[in-house]
Amino acid sequence: MDTASPTQTLLDGADLLIDALKLNGISNLYGLPGIPITDLTRRAQAAGMRMISFRHEQNAGNAAAIAGFLTQKPGVCITVSAPGFLNGLNALANATTNCFPMILISGSSEREIVDLQQGDYEEMDQLAIAKPLAKAAFRVLHIEDLGIGIARAIRAAVSGRPGGVYLDLPAKLFAQTIEADAGKASLIKVVDPAPRQIPAPDAVNRALDLLKNAKRPLIILGKGAAYARADDDIRAFVEKTGIPYLPMSMAKGLLPDTHEQSAAAARSYVLPEADVVMLVGARLNWLLSHGKGKTWGGKSSKAWGGQKYIQVDISPTEADSNVRVDAPVVGDIGSCIAAMLNGVNAAGAGWPKPSGDWLGAIADRKGKNIAKMGETLAKNPTPMNFHSALNVMRDVIKGHPDAMLVNEGANALDFTRSIVDMYKPRKRIDVGTWGVMGIGMGFAVAAAVETNLPVIAVEGDSAFGFSGMEVETICRYNLPVCVVIFNNNGVYKGTDVNASGTADVTPTVFVKDARYEKMMEAFGGVGVYAKTPDELRKAVEEAVRSRKPTLVNAIIDETAGTESGRITSLNPKAAKK
Repeated sequence: MDTASPTQTLLDGADLLIDALKLNGISNLYGLPGIPITDLTRRAQAAGMRMISFRHEQNAGNAAAIAGFLTQKPGVCITVSAPGFLNGLNALANATTNCFPMILISGSSEREIVDLQQGDYEEMDQLAIAKPLAKAAFRVLHIEDLGIGIARAIRAAVSGRPGGVYLDLPAKLFAQTIEADAGKASLIKVVDPAPRQIPAPDAVNRALDLLKNAKRPLIILGKGAAYARADDDIRAFVEKTGIPYLPMSMAKGLLPDTHEQSAAAARSYVLPEADVVMLVGARLNWLLSHGKGKTWGGKSSKAWGGQKYIQVDISPTEADSNVRVDAPVVGDIGSCIAAMLNGVNAAGAGWPKPSGDWLGAIADRKGKNIAKMGETLAKNPTPMNFHSALNVMRDVIKGHPDAMLVNEGANALDFTRSIVDMYKPRKRIDVGTWGVMGIGMGFAVAAAVETNLPVIAVEGDSAFGFSGMEVETICRYNLPVCVVIFNNNGVYKGTDVNASGTADVTPTVFVKDARYEKMMEAFGGVGVYAKTPDELRKAVEEAVRSRKPTLVNAIIDETAGTESGRITSLNPKAAKK
């Protein structure tokens, strides 16, 4: 039924779902139409919502997930049943792992048929499958419960540690009707969905005392710190304490990467040498070597370096997950940092700054490493390598600090993280905790839709293959996205040889000199084939200026790159080479 009709006395399930989402400030939907949600997508659009339709549900789900990170409201992905649901499930699991607030809404077969396994169209017990991979999962069977279902999904997605939520809507729910007044009354506008969680005063004092007595303190900022939007207080805390800091990749830009207290260029020195480490919205997972091993000054791969840890996190169970945490500060990051900043301000001139020896040693190593990197970036080999190509991207981002940078790949990811400086918060989005490939085009679409800023997606040629068909989506919605593919003819590099002697190429090698830019041209966008830094610079600058959908096929030396980027040790065979 047309929700705009003045004579309407009944609402059906689709009407009420749209009204429930709009009531809670959700205006953008990501998904893919099909049975039983095709009409829902049309009607959501007609009701004033923006419905971004993708070519594959996994990419739509990734878009919804990063929309949640960028807005602090749950991004919503809508899919069809069974195969469509399963496609979206990958993104839902990734959202849960990365702590991105997201709701996956999928149509499903009728319960009475599924439970008896009677062979319905795309029959699947979707709720049971989703539960282990989501923060929460709900099913709505009756139209009068839709408002509660949406409210519960929103609260679960954004409260505490954010994550992915599954909402199962059987097909016949959409056909159920309710009187308009009763339907409107059944809806819930969620009040304070992510309430502040104030840290205990003694926990704050314990952490401050540990910092005061530290000789070599270090702060590590994670993407949780970026999500919290406590930018001013985080910067004030870092600067007033004088403590050097390391940003994890999606926390880059909370303070400019060029900030004098950034220890990113001396990472391998500060991690094992720090005596007190303060984690802010960062987890001691594989990205930080679990707080153990030689990275942290341990004598073996499982040894703990002996640092003392302060952990600022909304989840109390995160503390002691890998090593002993001496001062857990549990609460939302904004409240925790504000409380700790108050303590520093109260101390005034009495707050002890880190020792000159510690800061001097960091500055010395930073200077040497930055100079060494500068020499590498200044080289101009033919064909381009990752460093010479990323020197261009480094300049482009410096000139356009508001642009969104999406990044995925192996070498394309690792080198970009260490070479391209960020200057503002939440401008860099990448693979995050799981390190999965395939997030690129979904993240790029959502970044453009949610921010209306130009987006630059730096992709390895392998990574682009997971979601490359979405260049049609980028063109269809005329989004200001510039995709830059570092094309070195394969996974890691294009020079591997098939040891069997048969005609097949080795599994890591692609078609030589693939013309990826033609894909964008096929859908009406701009395609550029770039073999030199000057050609790459001109193409990306023009794309940012024009805001036209653009794909730059940047040709990289096929011998460039290393297996698994910088995590070769995770591949047992590669580790033995």
